[in-house]
Amino acid sequence: MEEMEEELKCPVCGSFYREPILLPCSHSLCLACARNILVQTPDADSPRSSRRASGISADYDYLDLDKMSLYSEADSGYGSYGGFASAPTTPCQKSPSGVRVFPPPAALSVPGHPPGQAPGGGGLLPAPPPRNSCITCPQCHRSLILDERGLRGFTKNRVLEGVIERYQQSRAGAPGPAGAPRCQLCEQSPREAAVLCEQCDVAYCEPCRLRCHPPRGPLAKHRLLPPAALGARPGARLGGRLSPRKISTCTEHELENHSMYCVQCKLPVCYQCLEEGRHASHEVKALGAMWKLHKSQLSQALNGLSDRAKEAKEFLVQLRNMVQQIQVQLSPENGKSNPEENSVEFEACLVAQCDALIDALNRRKAQLLARVNKEHEHKLKVVRDQISHCTVKLRQTTGLMEYCLEVIKENDPSGFLQISDALIRRVHLTEDQWGKGTLTPRMTADFDLNLDSAPLLQSIHQLDFVQMKVPSQVPAPPILQLEECCTHNNSATLSWKQPPLSMVQVEGYILELDDGNGGQFREVFVGKETMCTVDGLHFNSTYSARVKGFNKSGVSQYSKILVLQTSEVDIKKLVAVAWFAFDPGSAHSDIIFSNDNLTVTCNSYDDRVVLGKTGFSKGIHYWELTIDRYDNHPDPAFGVARIEVVKDVMLGKDDKAWAMYVDNNRSWFMHNNSHTNRTEGGISKGATVGILLDFTRRTLTFSINEEQQGPVAFESMEGLFFPAISLNRNVQVTLHTGLPIPDFYNTRSSLQA
Repeated sequence: MEEMEEELKCPVCGSFYREPILLPCSHSLCLACARNILVQTPDADSPRSSRRASGISADYDYLDLDKMSLYSEADSGYGSYGGFASAPTTPCQKSPSGVRVFPPPAALSVPGHPPGQAPGGGGLLPAPPPRNSCITCPQCHRSLILDERGLRGFTKNRVLEGVIERYQQSRAGAPGPAGAPRCQLCEQSPREAAVLCEQCDVAYCEPCRLRCHPPRGPLAKHRLLPPAALGARPGARLGGRLSPRKISTCTEHELENHSMYCVQCKLPVCYQCLEEGRHASHEVKALGAMWKLHKSQLSQALNGLSDRAKEAKEFLVQLRNMVQQIQVQLSPENGKSNPEENSVEFEACLVAQCDALIDALNRRKAQLLARVNKEHEHKLKVVRDQISHCTVKLRQTTGLMEYCLEVIKENDPSGFLQISDALIRRVHLTEDQWGKGTLTPRMTADFDLNLDSAPLLQSIHQLDFVQMKVPSQVPAPPILQLEECCTHNNSATLSWKQPPLSMVQVEGYILELDDGNGGQFREVFVGKETMCTVDGLHFNSTYSARVKGFNKSGVSQYSKILVLQTSEVDIKKLVAVAWFAFDPGSAHSDIIFSNDNLTVTCNSYDDRVVLGKTGFSKGIHYWELTIDRYDNHPDPAFGVARIEVVKDVMLGKDDKAWAMYVDNNRSWFMHNNSHTNRTEGGISKGATVGILLDFTRRTLTFSINEEQQGPVAFESMEGLFFPAISLNRNVQVTLHTGLPIPDFYNTRSSLQA
């Protein structure tokens, strides 16, 4: 129960609550601390004075509006009650505790009661505090205006008092045999109690239990608690008979006990309150029934929070084990710092060269070890910070759980109901805080740094005397493998190999293509591989390709030229038939691919851009995207873009993209962050968006559900364009390619002809 201690301390004095009062915001304060942070304001500045000056009557039943306080709209965001809708009209002030407060209205008298007399016909009230008094909750900073009763208008938090009393008794130690609870039915010399019936609320010794509470009939269903439970029950007195439970009385009618509960006001009320019509239009329920209902709700909320606390404990164990793993993994030195030494005496220059290499390697080793140490310290810091944060959060959670469990034990329905709503909200809020990725390690225990020593070892093994090297030769021309060379849409794949009898080492190859119109060759690939795919070529174009090899001695002759033909335009339909998918290589890292890269969504709430794998520069091209998922009315954008388009903003925000963005009601065209042609008609789940790129007319047109959306979106389209979309996590789309031109475009083309 030590972790519950923070729940039992006043936020002002830092000590255990003494005579705690319950504020309307559900927080508590010591009565003495509440007096200390009261703020007095001039009567001339009060809203009541301004009401008098404006002729507004203040003769209304203040108690019917709010018995204790008024929330400040400007400070807390809460609206005021009834006639106080415009109360805070003067500037805020600073209280001695540093919190913001607003000048309160003057205290109002209770209609029908002489000044200074308690409501309900009670005795005279003690002298009230100055009329213009307000108090600011030090926890939520809500400003509360006091009525003529002052701090007496706040309810005492008896449940909190009982929990603190039991907590202090538990810290002082359990009572000995002399303080054991006694039977409540023994007429003379009560014997030590053996059980407590939870339903009867009576302590029995063993003979009285057998005589008065036999385990049969209706009594068989009663729950009998062990003697240890006696000291934990509200109203229990150690070392004797159980003292009677304190009866809660109404704050408005001190002679009346709380018997009902107003659901709208969330307050226990008495019969006289109901007879006076204060809650005439409100839903009123039995106090006991609401007590059990709220206890059940708090218990259910605690079950979820308890699971989170258990997961947090296991998570802390995992983090501590991770710290040990990180420390153990760094204990040995893993670097290889010394090359193999030859026993043969080298000449002075060779020794100097090798020593220089060793020194350079040692310096590099020191740099790498420094990086490893830095990574090690970073991992330890991140994990320890997470342990510290999780420990504090778990301590707070455990404290809240223990406090709630103690509150559930309370036998005071009205006192419990006064704080149960706030506790239920706190429990749910704390549970939600554990569920937002809190129980996921921010760092792995493994080191992701792997020393790539293979190139260095290879270079060391290749160290040799210059005069011992065999004279190098230029490679022979490579041979293109025609059976493996092909084209697909506007992509070309080429494969080559060295002549079979060639013994000369080749370090790499250079592949060259012309521009598709018989122009100059240009390099499109340099590397060691013997196969390459070139994307983004023009449709219906003829390309020439050649390849050559190279090594340290020079460059080989070119291979024979290979002529390649990209996909032709369907003259009948004036469309270049192209099948393509989205390109994971150029997409933003937040994009999620599925369905062979034909379906995409995003794991970010921000817009992210993904391009198609194929670029277009000639012909007529049409593709569609179906909306698989559309939540919360986002604004996906569809269109085309250059390869260098910015990928972390909406498509069309920069000058590298031409797009239509659309919501559930309308659409706009956008290029270089310029919005044009707002058009009614939006998208929903199952809708189809079409994009038609026509290089014969140099236009870009959009459609929704096979109907053209607005006019021609963009003109003067020249160059290489890639299909593109931008979307966030609320949208999922599927791409459909290789489609014919839609009817609306064929009709328009006929009319233009």
